[in-house]
Amino acid sequence: MKGLIKFIFLFFAVLGVNAQETLPIYQDYLSDNVYLIHPAAAGIGDCGKVRLTARTQWLGVDNAPELQTLSFHAKTGADSKAAYGAVIFNDKNGFHSQQAFQGTYAYHLELDRGTTFNQLSFGLSMSTVQNQVDQSTFAGDPTVRQIIESELYVNADFGLGYHYKGLSSYLTIKNIFLTAKDNLRNEFDALNLRNYILGAGYFFGDETKLQYEPSFMFQFKEQTQEKILDLNVKVYKNFKKTRLWLAASFRSSFGGNTFGNSQYISPIFGVNFNRFMVSYTYTKQFGEILFSDAGFHQISLGLNVLCRKKRLAACPNINGQLF
Repeated sequence: MKGLIKFIFLFFAVLGVNAQETLPIYQDYLSDNVYLIHPAAAGIGDCGKVRLTARTQWLGVDNAPELQTLSFHAKTGADSKAAYGAVIFNDKNGFHSQQAFQGTYAYHLELDRGTTFNQLSFGLSMSTVQNQVDQSTFAGDPTVRQIIESELYVNADFGLGYHYKGLSSYLTIKNIFLTAKDNLRNEFDALNLRNYILGAGYFFGDETKLQYEPSFMFQFKEQTQEKILDLNVKVYKNFKKTRLWLAASFRSSFGGNTFGNSQYISPIFGVNFNRFMVSYTYTKQFGEILFSDAGFHQISLGLNVLCRKKRLAACPNINGQLF
C-alpha cells in the first residue's frame, strides 16, 4: 500500500509534462478488453491477458480511420496485490496518425477474505504518444506547408474499480494533464481534454443454461460538454471447454459543442475456447450526420496466460478461466 501512495504522489508531481489525447474509445471493452479503457482493470482477474485488436472503418473510403492495439496485463505475482499492464497502439485517421506506448500500475485490495468476492482497485497509466500530420500531399493551397509535422507528448489516466460478486464497476479520468504545441507561435498551450468515464455491469444466470451481463458506460468530455452513453447486454452459453457469447451495444452521443447527435449500434459475436478468445464487432452509425453508410469492422484475439486457480465466483472480467 505504501508503494501505491508513493506512486500516486510521484504522478501528481509531474502534472506539468506535455501531453496529448491517446487511445480512441470504441466497443473493445465488451470483448473482455476492459483494460484498454480502465487502468484499474490491469491484473484484475485470475489470469494475465494478451489482447490484439484490429479495427477498420468505412471500407472503400480512402484514408478511412483504422486502429490496431496490442495489450497485456497481469498480477506481479501469484498472491500479489500489485499488477502491471502495457498497451501499444497505432491509430490513423486521414492525414493524422498517432503511435503510442502506455504503461500501467494497479493495486487491488481484497475487502472480504471469506467466501464472497469483494475487491477495490486503483490504477494509473502513463502514455508516450507520437502524433504526426502528413501534409506532404497537399497542393494548390499556398497557406498550407507541404511537410510532415510530428510531436511527442506524454499523457496519463487514473481510475478506480470495485467488484462485488457479479457486480463490476469502474470510474476513470482520462487525459488528466494535457498541453499541445502551437507551431505558429512556437509555444505550448494548455488544453482541457479530460474525459470522465463511469461504467458498471452485473453478471447473473444459470451456468448450465444461459448467463447474462447487462452494463452501461457513460462518458463526459469536459471541454466540449459532450456526453456519450453506451447501453450493453451480453448473453453467455457454456459448453465443454467452450463459451459462446453474443453482445449488443447501443451508443448515443449528445449535447455539447459537437457536430450533432449521433447513434451507433454494435452487434458482437465471441467465443472462448480454453484460454483463447476471438470476437467480431460490426458497428453501424445512425443520427443527424452520417460520415459514411458503410459500417465499422473489428476483430479481437485473446490469450489468457499465467492463470491461477479460481478463488471465488465473480463476473467474467474476474474469472478468466472457463472451468
